[in-house]
Amino acid sequence: MPTHSQHSRWFIAFLLFTAILCGALIMVVEVLGSRVIGPFFGVSLFIWTSLIAVTMISLALGYAVGGWLSDRYGEAHNLYAIILLAGLAVLWIPILKAPVLQFCVPLGLRLGSFVSTTLLFGPSLFLLGFVSPYLVRIAARELNSLGRTVGSFYAISTLGSVAGTALTGFVLIAWMGVDRIFQVVGLLLVLLGAGYLLATRHYRGLWPLLLLPLLLWMQPRQELPRVTMANGTQAELVASVDSHYGSVKVVDYSFGAKRVRELLIDGLVQGGVDASNGESVYEYPYFLQLLPWAMNPKMETALVIGMGAGVIPRWFDQQGVVTDVVDIDPVIYRMAREYFGATPRGEWYVEDARYFLTQSPKQYDLVVMDVFTGDTTPAHLLSVEALGLIEKRLGERGMLAINLAGELHRDTYMSASVIKTLRQVFEQVEIYPTFSPGPELSFGNLAVIAYQGPPRPLDKERLNRFSVHPMAREGVQANLGRRFEFPSGTPAIVLTDDYNPIDFFDSETREGVREIIINSTPWEILIYSG
Repeated sequence: MPTHSQHSRWFIAFLLFTAILCGALIMVVEVLGSRVIGPFFGVSLFIWTSLIAVTMISLALGYAVGGWLSDRYGEAHNLYAIILLAGLAVLWIPILKAPVLQFCVPLGLRLGSFVSTTLLFGPSLFLLGFVSPYLVRIAARELNSLGRTVGSFYAISTLGSVAGTALTGFVLIAWMGVDRIFQVVGLLLVLLGAGYLLATRHYRGLWPLLLLPLLLWMQPRQELPRVTMANGTQAELVASVDSHYGSVKVVDYSFGAKRVRELLIDGLVQGGVDASNGESVYEYPYFLQLLPWAMNPKMETALVIGMGAGVIPRWFDQQGVVTDVVDIDPVIYRMAREYFGATPRGEWYVEDARYFLTQSPKQYDLVVMDVFTGDTTPAHLLSVEALGLIEKRLGERGMLAINLAGELHRDTYMSASVIKTLRQVFEQVEIYPTFSPGPELSFGNLAVIAYQGPPRPLDKERLNRFSVHPMAREGVQANLGRRFEFPSGTPAIVLTDDYNPIDFFDSETREGVREIIINSTPWEILIYSG
């Protein structure tokens, strides 16, 4: 028979294992949350605020209620029954996400993200908040050195949280589907709870509960959805990959003889081409290609920041311009190559653009920045310091061309601030809307051209030399070369690394973009995470 001290030593070790596993799985749930609500609410500051706030609130309530319960029902089997219930709550997330998100999307970016996060992740995180007070209560009966034991539990739990965060961000998301990771997390919690209850023979009524995770785990893998839209268009998800940086999808749309292929990242369109010839069906790439080409006929080298579907680097390569590309996500390169035929002759750099601009000694005749989605503006690339780095990478007649999703008449604060910031670095900053701005239509893609020296005329002959896809031709012909200026006195600030509130003040614009995407992309494709 083991002595009491031997029993305590092994039991405390098991409790420490419980602490580290639960601490890790809490962070897995939190990090994965962005992948569940990202396609509908984005991955901006508001989304992470909702995720962190709901996690902290749920855990705090769990600590409080768990502490109260542990004083009254502090037996270990009650703790592991709660862990089992937390596992079941996690297993329900993939099943409940569709109806919950459908209910929450109309609530808007801020409220919708908070409510959906609360409904989906709050129950399991609340139950996992019970673990720490229960562990302390149980350990207090086993050992006299309570302070050291409590410290050990918190240290181990925190290390588990670090491990869970790193494992999810660096490994799991890239190798497993989001739904499958939730199933693994739920199953681990169920096994931990049920394993203890079965080992200690506290299993009355347990068997029916164990059938549920088994049935959920045995669900067949989802087929890539194919949907017929209201106008008769066939939409088919061709590929779906969860990378370290977002949910990347390729979608084909076909109607009669027409076939369009789009690249989506977290639900937002990052490029669309005619599948038969690779030409862009959207206006903004033509602006970023043709305007610099018409201003600098001697262009030989270019850098494109943001691969997307590879439309822009492929076009410049076809004109004989050696084009380098920098993008932080290797999955984007693979998708652009396999599904959009992108094969730039220049170098492909897989790294953060700001880091590349700091380290690279190369200079270019043109830098194209195409990383703005209208949803998550990378503030670290839109500060006066970052733009100064770009200016140093430009040759004598070098130019910067930016694709910016912006507002021109109503909520102009951030759009005007970007322009004001550019003018701190460049002598010439010109705005070319890809649409006809007016009271009814004041938001859309803006091509912004910046350079040093006197104004440069547009060579209209060079502009008219290239073909434009019929789906984009009307907008390009009507607006290419038409400049816009914000009225004098338009409120604006200079964006810096220290103060860059673009996520906050641009929220209404991003809500509008999300609404357009949700209304134009089939729900079955947005929700898919197989």
